[in-house]
Amino acid sequence: MLSVAGARRQPSRGTARVLGLTLGHGDIRTVHPRIAHSSHALTELMPEHARVEDVVLTGKRSALAAWFETFDEADRRRARERLRAVGCEALADRRYETCSQGERQRVLLARALYGEPDLIVLDEPAAALDLPAREALVSALETAMGEDPTTAMIVATHHLEEIPPSATHAVLLRDGRIVEAGPIERTLTAEHVTACFDLNVEVGRRAGRWWAVAP
Repeated sequence: MLSVAGARRQPSRGTARVLGLTLGHGDIRTVHPRIAHSSHALTELMPEHARVEDVVLTGKRSALAAWFETFDEADRRRARERLRAVGCEALADRRYETCSQGERQRVLLARALYGEPDLIVLDEPAAALDLPAREALVSALETAMGEDPTTAMIVATHHLEEIPPSATHAVLLRDGRIVEAGPIERTLTAEHVTACFDLNVEVGRRAGRWWAVAP
């Protein structure tokens, strides 16, 4: 689903429209520059010896390394601004390999934001993060969306606690099929989440944040 939403894969059946383009009926290259991707798996692909600022700069061309690119002062200033937006400006001169997993996820979010995309696709961005790192990431996501509310963001997660407060819609999937979809308040109910996980759960929301527990 994320590959189709990110215009990286054609649907095996049916029709998919991404940013106004029907996949298979138009030049997909016009859409790719408008979409940014980030995931916990991407953290393993970035060159660990690179400076954090240089990792963010790779977002200009969605590359994995910045050594073959030329960046001017405006580019570097923008990279620092993106790092500031996710609370990582102090890490700019650090080596990427010295950053914690949570810091790396926020750095990759800054990288995704660098090119001012119309759509950001995040695949389990909080995977393997402890509580403080998860909260820092959710806060960074919320700040990023507040700066440019015209940017759409898709976040795939197994945990309701990782959903940013500003999320407006949700899709529950089980075995590749949609259990429920629509406005988030009508989708994330105890009935629907129970059906999705095949486990009796209670669902609630406090101060904009969702939670789910098995009673």
